Amino acid sequence: MPTPPDDRQVIAASVTLGAAVGVFAIAFGVGSVSAGASVAQTCVMSLLVFTGASQFLAVSVVSSGGSALSAFGGAVLLAARNAVYGLTMSRHLGGALPTRLVAAQITIDESTAMATAQPTPHQRRRAFWITGASVYVFWNIGTLIGALAGSAVDPEVFGLDAAFPAGFVAMVMPHLETPRGRAAALTGALLCLVTVPVLPVGLPILVASAGVLFGVRRP
Repeated sequence: MPTPPDDRQVIAASVTLGAAVGVFAIAFGVGSVSAGASVAQTCVMSLLVFTGASQFLAVSVVSSGGSALSAFGGAVLLAARNAVYGLTMSRHLGGALPTRLVAAQITIDESTAMATAQPTPHQRRRAFWITGASVYVFWNIGTLIGALAGSAVDPEVFGLDAAFPAGFVAMVMPHLETPRGRAAALTGALLCLVTVPVLPVGLPILVASAGVLFGVRRP
């Protein structure tokens, strides 16, 4: 039975997005190994954690001399948004417990965004599963490639050391279009600037996360 044109568009967009994220994962693999992690540790992190922003944050904190506790705390705060995504997608996804557990693993920014952008329940489910699976596969392939090359590549020579801050800037920019987003960013920036001279590396990031309160308060 031929695939409807709308479904083909969803599949193409989902796979393309997964491939694009996989390219970015190469930078993560290189950066993680350069920060001191082994190839195995880097790949296991991508397989189990599978949330790029949290992974980038954890590696950047450790590479800057921050403690494991600071890296873990910041990563958990960033990953908490996936719980909200889970609540959103639970209205569109069903199935037995094993299916829901797999869905929970691939409930990320990309799969949620692609799914909620579709007009019908069928396309939402298809976009979620294809995008989530594509990103998972390409992210882990990219991580492996980057990790294997990490010991032989100098991130500064290829500009990969800028991947971490560039990635966060890219994620922040859309939120700056809203008043709450600007308030959260300004609060976080000020708290970070004030605490950097007096707190150990990594802890100012945790303090700056107080800016998220602007995003959760009622209008």
